[in-house]
Amino acid sequence: MNSIIREISSKQLISGRDHFKVGDGVKVHVKIREGDKERIQIFSGIVIAKKHSKISETFTVRRVIAGEGVERVFPVHSPNIAKIEVERDSVTVRAKLYYIRKRIGKDAMKVRERKR
Repeated sequence: MNSIIREISSKQLISGRDHFKVGDGVKVHVKIREGDKERIQIFSGIVIAKKHSKISETFTVRRVIAGEGVERVFPVHSPNIAKIEVERDSVTVRAKLYYIRKRIGKDAMKVRERKR
């Protein structure tokens, strides 16, 4: 049974979507369907977590809008994601950046950036 599931899920994996890491500033281009129309909406923020692996891999993006923190969880291999752009590289010490949730103001988006 496992070989059948592995075979089906390997066909649905999208290559080239693992180029970002926790702490990076990203823009996620998401396909939105409204009736018979389709458009792309951009959600930008900091990746605070990556979970699981293979077909069930997800990542959480956090941004602050009008003083309120908003988080979205995206499946990495979803066909509804058009592309993922990395805006800022960063250097992090932790695997999950949940401590950013407690920060307020400009500190909420601060992560040590990598010097190029």
